[in-house]
Amino acid sequence: MIELTNVTKRYGPKAAVKDLSLSVPAGELFAFLGPNGAGKTTTIKMLCGLLFPTTGTVRVGGFDLVTEGDQARALISYVPDQPFLYDKLTGREFLQFTTDLYGMPAAKARVKIAEVVELFHLDDFVDDLTERYSHGMRQRTVFAAALVHEPKLLIADEPTVGLDPKSVRELKGLLRRLAAGGTTVFLSTHTLDIAEELADRIGIIDHGRLLGCGTLAELQTHAAVDGNLEDLFMAITEEAGRETAASRTP
Repeated sequence: MIELTNVTKRYGPKAAVKDLSLSVPAGELFAFLGPNGAGKTTTIKMLCGLLFPTTGTVRVGGFDLVTEGDQARALISYVPDQPFLYDKLTGREFLQFTTDLYGMPAAKARVKIAEVVELFHLDDFVDDLTERYSHGMRQRTVFAAALVHEPKLLIADEPTVGLDPKSVRELKGLLRRLAAGGTTVFLSTHTLDIAEELADRIGIIDHGRLLGCGTLAELQTHAAVDGNLEDLFMAITEEAGRETAASRTP
């Protein structure tokens, strides 16, 4: 579903992503981890077609995001770390707006809106203006909008921020069900225990480079660390930091 091939993204002389190659098949829940400034957000924006690579190719569902962006974006939903809604629309109007953007037939849109309202327990506030929503209400509404058109790829950036424990538990179950149903889930998070619990595979990026990618067991072998994901993450990123510092030493 996702194919990044030798992708580099530069901002002037600075390379935010460096020669990144990554393949994520349909139905996989993939966790994308890295420190702040590692290149995660730039990678996500290229996957969504919001940025184009300086070199290399980014494909979603076989479509090149540069030359076939409309076809690729039709397969994608993106949930950012800061949920955005139009304050002067109700939640239901925002969901309707989303189905219109994706060209869904009216009858199907009504059915899907009803389904996601029930799934995310929006009934109590879906007809209120979104300017009155709490962060948790906004997050649930954004997720409902992300899934209303049945995307093939869901990209979620820090999806549990601001959610209460019950909502986090429900969201974890939902993400696993989506992957089991064939939807590719690309999850970026700093919450390592959630990544360890949910992900089929994990990628760790720092200083724009993919440092490791695989199952937890494969990463343990790669890093020669017999520990949990937090231990692995610290070992891999600290080693990369030492190598980067050494390369800059005259």
